[in-house]
Amino acid sequence: MFSKQRRHEIMSSIRSKNTKPELFLRKALFAQGFRYRINYTKLPGKPDIYLPRYKTTIFVHGCFWHGHDCRNTRPKNNENFWQKKREHNIMRDHQVNKLFEDRGWTVIRIWECELKSNGLPDKLKALLP
Repeated sequence: MFSKQRRHEIMSSIRSKNTKPELFLRKALFAQGFRYRINYTKLPGKPDIYLPRYKTTIFVHGCFWHGHDCRNTRPKNNENFWQKKREHNIMRDHQVNKLFEDRGWTVIRIWECELKSNGLPDKLKALLP
C-alpha cells in the first residue's frame, strides 16, 4: 500500500503522549472535578494519568500497539517483528499491573476503542462521586 519510506514516516509520526483518546479522557475527568498528573515518570510504566488522591493510575492503550482483540487486521510486512512487539507490550503491562496492585493501588487500562464507541467507560464511572 505504501512505500517503505512512506510507511516509516507514518509510523514514526505516531505520538506516545497527548493522543486524542488521552486528551478526551483528561478533559472528561477534569470536567468531573478530578485533578491528576500526566505521564508521571516517577511511577513504574509512566502512567498516562495519575490520580494521587485515589491511588489510581490510568493507562490509555492504543488497540494496535497493545494487541487488543478488536483489531482484526495484522500487518502483512514484518509480521514477526510486530507480533514480538505486541507480546512485549502485553508482558510489560502485566508486570506494571502487578507492581501497582502489590502496593494496593488501582490500575485502570482503557482501550482507545472503548473511548471511540461510548464515551466515558464504565470502569471510570465507578470512580465518580
